[in-house]
Amino acid sequence: MMSKFYLIVLIGLLIFPNWLQAEKNLPETNRQPVLSGYVKDGQTGEVLIGATVYIQELKTGGITNLYGFYSVSAPLGDYQVIFSYLGYQNLVQQVSLKDDASFNVVLTPENTSLSEVVVKADGPASHVEAPQMGVEKLQSKTIKEVPAFLGEIDPIKVIQLLPGVQAAAEGSSGFSVRGGNPDQNLILLDEAIVYNAGHLLGFFSVFNNDAIKDVKLYKGDIPARSGGRLASLLDIRMKDGNSKHFTATGGIGLLSSRLTLEGPVFNEKTTFVASGRRTYADLFLPLSSDEGAKNSSLYFYDFNAKISHTFSDKDRLYLSGYFGRDVFNNNFSNMDYGNQTFTGRWNHVFNPKLFMNISAISSNYDYYLGTNAKDADGFEWKSTMTDYSLKADFNYYPNNNHSITFGGQTIYHTNMPGKASGTSDASIYNEVKVRSGYSVEHAVYLENTQKVTPRLNVRYGLRASAFQNLGKATQYLFDSNYNLADSVVYDKKEVYHTYWNLEPRFGITYLLNPSMSIKGSYSRTAQYIHLATNSTASTPLDIWFYSSPNVKPQLSDQVSIGMFKNLNRNRLELSVELYYKKMQNAIDFKDYANLLLNDKIEGELRYGKAYAMGVEFMCRYDVGNWNGWVSYTLSESKRKIEPISHGNWYLSPYDHTNDISAVVSHKMSKRVSLSANWAYYTGSPTTFPIGRFESGGNIIPIYSERNAARMPDYHRLDLASTWRNKEKAGRRWQGEWVFSIYNAYGRHNAYAINFVQDENDKYKTKAEKLYLFTYIPSVTYNFKF
Repeated sequence: MMSKFYLIVLIGLLIFPNWLQAEKNLPETNRQPVLSGYVKDGQTGEVLIGATVYIQELKTGGITNLYGFYSVSAPLGDYQVIFSYLGYQNLVQQVSLKDDASFNVVLTPENTSLSEVVVKADGPASHVEAPQMGVEKLQSKTIKEVPAFLGEIDPIKVIQLLPGVQAAAEGSSGFSVRGGNPDQNLILLDEAIVYNAGHLLGFFSVFNNDAIKDVKLYKGDIPARSGGRLASLLDIRMKDGNSKHFTATGGIGLLSSRLTLEGPVFNEKTTFVASGRRTYADLFLPLSSDEGAKNSSLYFYDFNAKISHTFSDKDRLYLSGYFGRDVFNNNFSNMDYGNQTFTGRWNHVFNPKLFMNISAISSNYDYYLGTNAKDADGFEWKSTMTDYSLKADFNYYPNNNHSITFGGQTIYHTNMPGKASGTSDASIYNEVKVRSGYSVEHAVYLENTQKVTPRLNVRYGLRASAFQNLGKATQYLFDSNYNLADSVVYDKKEVYHTYWNLEPRFGITYLLNPSMSIKGSYSRTAQYIHLATNSTASTPLDIWFYSSPNVKPQLSDQVSIGMFKNLNRNRLELSVELYYKKMQNAIDFKDYANLLLNDKIEGELRYGKAYAMGVEFMCRYDVGNWNGWVSYTLSESKRKIEPISHGNWYLSPYDHTNDISAVVSHKMSKRVSLSANWAYYTGSPTTFPIGRFESGGNIIPIYSERNAARMPDYHRLDLASTWRNKEKAGRRWQGEWVFSIYNAYGRHNAYAINFVQDENDKYKTKAEKLYLFTYIPSVTYNFKF
């Protein structure tokens, strides 16, 4: 049945573009000429995502898609067309439309200095008019201005300062969106899934800001083209490469250095970008007086590469990849883990109204843990997760009141959760292997953004998803008490279970006046892949597992409503959003669950329901030499799962009642700027011992209900100052010094609370707070030529 369904879909995708192509042959009286093309950066030739195209006389227009392509229709005539984009000078072009016209546009940045940040609306009032809510867009220039931990510019650390988003733990690159688990965030790098986005156990992310062009976070209201996660979509796009001239960008810091090279290959039609980064603390370890440290290694590295070729205005090819790894070695053990992704994309313009992108994608995550001993005590532990995917996306622009996207995707998942064995014939360890999992995830979607009246915009769509478990596999069966009852063996490539889900998406925007609107949205999402972890800060050794006959997919229904207001000629953006998210088949683990190399981990799971609700306030400003944002979130996130907490509602691990963030940047002069950010949120719920008893000479703790206690509240101030070199006529070299302090007032934020016996009284237990950082200064030199 599934194969017939996708055969019909494939035939439809092949026929539909040809049917639309026939539209060009309609009589002239039945069609309007179309103005289409690409909007690019005038300095680099990079296409600009989300640039606004506005026809002044008709008070209508459109925006560029994910590849910088736009399409607008208009009756025959002469028009003034305004092209605009965040941080760029508007371009006003006189256009005479007598027939379809292709017009590529080049926009000039408002300020060409190395680190200048311009924060303002994409268009006249895009913050107010856009038919989507819960969306946060960041440019690499904005990310660069925020004070960085140890000088490492990090997109995810900036995302954690947005409303409704919190770090999973102190210093972690994992994040929670609107009370969701970190594994409920879909993280894409050039459309490839990144399963572990952290370096150095999560203190840095895998994303090198120098290689990134666009970062967009969707908080629940995920577009129909994407799915598979409940909480959010983090869509990160790499640079395509400078088509104008060769450039080098980099930085030298106390912890790491980075270098990015980009430019044309022979001519402007082919471009490349290559970006590398490495820490080098390990280079100084041999100088240590400690013998153990001398023989240790501790570093990470990553490499981004992309090559793009323009065959014509109708055909473009992109090949991009990422490779990164963390390495920890000492005299006794070693561990390493890393991600590898590859994306091949082909853009084709069938006609001015129909744009297509075909993608072939692969993604791999693996880790290794072992000892250096080759005797009976030696062991090693390996795990690998790999995806292969084919994806087709279409943008169709029937007229200026409709923008239709449709397409489909199939992902083949393979997962070897863990294999541990001894490293010698005399090993005392038996081989333990968690069975590998194989599955296929399918989806087709259709979504339309429609301007119903000059004041009313709507967006509606449907995503149909399916998830199939494949053999070779052994499926364990459990009774009502989660005891193992039986097992069934399935042959290789045999489909032994399928889940189907329909995921509708809907959004509405009503303009009260040109500077104020109200918005609403509803979305349903399904998640088929889950993460097994028993801590709030995920680690590289956490295990991913699939939905199966025992594990139903998690489902989320989210409703949001908000009000958006622009003031002072769009220099001040105000918003308030309320959301309510109801989740089915929520997953948690039983008390004292065994997650380590457990082949029957499904028996450790418990299922129920959950909800999250809250209100988010946001004020983004760009006034004179000051810009940044201030946000506040009031929220609650709870679960109800039998038999946890006797079936009563309990707080999720990512419930933060109050969350405040403030980011400010001030340009003191052309050469000097200051920036700061302050974050505060209510401590994470946790489970603490509330008593103890003695049995056979052993002290046995008695714990509270699940997540009945809280960690201490978290707050932190970061400061930074940037000093730019003097500009000289004819000199291409640009440089700047960045001085920063992480946790400027030395707050001892709790990473963990340990309970130990009082040294003076064996009947008393005391709590000890473990913290990772006080204040951490750093200095980095950035350059560009």
